[in-house]
Amino acid sequence: MALKDYQLSRLRVESPNMRRLNRRQFLTFSASSASALLLAQCVAGKSRSQPTNSLPALKQIASTGGLLDVSLNAGYGTVNIAGQQAYLLSYNGQIPGPTLEAKPGDSVRIRCANNLPNPTNIHYHGLHVPPTGNADNIFLSIASGETFSYEFTIPEDHPGGTFYYHPHRHGWVADQVFGGLGGPFIIRGALDQIPEVKAATEEILFLKDFAIDADGQMSQPWHMEFMWGREGPLVTVNGQINPAYSIPVGGLLRLRLLNASNARFYRLSLEDHPLYLIATDGVSLAEPVELRELLLAPGERADVLVRGEREPGQYRLLDLPYSRGQMGMMGPGMGPGMGPGRMGPGMGLGMMEPFDEGTPRTLATLTYSGRVDPLPLPQQLIPVETLPEPQTVRRFTLNHGMAPGMGMVFWINGKAFDHRRIDTQVSLNTVEEWEITNTGVMDHPFHLHTNPFQIISRNGRESSYSTWKDTILVRAGEVVQIRVRFTDFPGKTVYHCHILDHEDLGMMGTLQIQG
Repeated sequence: MALKDYQLSRLRVESPNMRRLNRRQFLTFSASSASALLLAQCVAGKSRSQPTNSLPALKQIASTGGLLDVSLNAGYGTVNIAGQQAYLLSYNGQIPGPTLEAKPGDSVRIRCANNLPNPTNIHYHGLHVPPTGNADNIFLSIASGETFSYEFTIPEDHPGGTFYYHPHRHGWVADQVFGGLGGPFIIRGALDQIPEVKAATEEILFLKDFAIDADGQMSQPWHMEFMWGREGPLVTVNGQINPAYSIPVGGLLRLRLLNASNARFYRLSLEDHPLYLIATDGVSLAEPVELRELLLAPGERADVLVRGEREPGQYRLLDLPYSRGQMGMMGPGMGPGMGPGRMGPGMGLGMMEPFDEGTPRTLATLTYSGRVDPLPLPQQLIPVETLPEPQTVRRFTLNHGMAPGMGMVFWINGKAFDHRRIDTQVSLNTVEEWEITNTGVMDHPFHLHTNPFQIISRNGRESSYSTWKDTILVRAGEVVQIRVRFTDFPGKTVYHCHILDHEDLGMMGTLQIQG
């Protein structure tokens, strides 16, 4: 596919006004979708029982002399995905993009060259850096053919952890992330120096799905896929299908898990092995938490430890079935209190769950290789500060529905995103509690830029352990309370649903932090 063809065939999402499909369009979409699904099934089928190859080592660019100096070229072209040639979007011709690594106190200089046909920019997801100027400013727009230099400093007290960079130019975010753009951003810090964590073998697992046809071209989406949030049938780890990674008997493995998908959720379980959670969204817990499974919504990250305490063999890292809600085809008479065009649980006609696949999927395979003296788990990690009582309580309602003349729109507090409007104003040196209610029929992962927060409760139940987050899943019908502290970095930033089609279709608000 030529670049011009890609530009012409791409469906714009700046306007959420979607038109009906006629019979020819439906047949074209069906054929395209069937081709993509068949390809994914063929590739996955070959590797489901046996791993295809070793987990690919990701290209790494680390800071030297206190400076992380990087050039990222956002472009469209040929990349290798799951052992086949595909035509996708990438940074520097690779998926995932280079792994960036820095330390607290480092200066960061990133030159982004936009060789896409559409505008772009970069968001440094989870980093606590300024949201203004040429730092983590998502209101910047890098035009096609232009280059922009980002420059900022990682604060001296920034936590070490697993973070993420990806495009965030509103109206094009989902297209560019789903097309392939994104990469890990690692901050080395105190967690890495804990002896037991330092002794563990470390792997990054970059979880990402794609929709490509038998010729390796990006499949044309159907308009309902925008509403639901696009998922691709080709699910990869570091760009490969079911790669193998190893651990010695007695050893300890640290997995940095990153959900880089546009809309897909990953409900993870490792056969016969518990997962010991040590960090969420890049920030350490106070002590490891043993889990049998771990759910990662889009944009979420988690660090887990795995012990080599089983008989040598092969153990699958599984993505278990998960239903992220239902999509309703709206009609009149939607119930009292909902307002015109809004959706609530059990409403609407033609409810569907198009991506609830019902069977576990093998993402990768753990094998045993060699033997070492048993390595212990850490007993203590890094204390998690308890935030004080809030000075202000705010309420946010997530929903979606039909708007006259606009089609399907996604809202926060009844409003679709408008970059000219300030939705929430806060002040530095304050603590706030935010109550987030999802009155719709689909799950929404809520992401706050710049400032991490703590989970206080879900549906009135206190969180079982203290942790810092920047992305929190709010299920359909759920009420989640979070607490956030604003201590530095005045300026304008955003909060939004991290199902990126929903963000592009309006589920985002502007936050003004007053100095």
